[in-house]
Amino acid sequence: MGDQEQREAAKYIDQIIEEVAAWPHVNTVEHRFEGREFQLGPREVGHVHRWGIVDVPFTKRLHDQLIEEGHTGEHHVVPESGWTTHYVEGEEDVAQAIWLLRLSYLYHVKTLKQTPAGSEKFGDVDVDEELEALEISDELRAAFERRPEP
Repeated sequence: MGDQEQREAAKYIDQIIEEVAAWPHVNTVEHRFEGREFQLGPREVGHVHRWGIVDVPFTKRLHDQLIEEGHTGEHHVVPESGWTTHYVEGEEDVAQAIWLLRLSYLYHVKTLKQTPAGSEKFGDVDVDEELEALEISDELRAAFERRPEP
């Protein structure tokens, strides 16, 4: 990757960082290999690398459905895990990376809302409404909800 490509990738990654860091209750911390990690309490929503890689963890079922639908790819280092990798090379990739990170964020919010502390803390996040806005498939929704596929 040349200098110009690295600068472009870093610019796109900065856009992702700016967006995701502004979400309610998200903290960012340094991640290894020139990365920035997004945390929701004790959970990692995902992380980015300056050279244009976005890694997002999902349950295995969500992971498999996202890949089947072409939303993302296998993780570039540990493909058999629930982790996914999305490469950012242009503006359309930025939007897709944010979409993936938002899905991960909503999954963790939904899970944390099932606790008394999380219910209060995340009461301002309407997971169902936001999933509608993401326009996910019925199969993805079933994987998200952990219910049998339709």
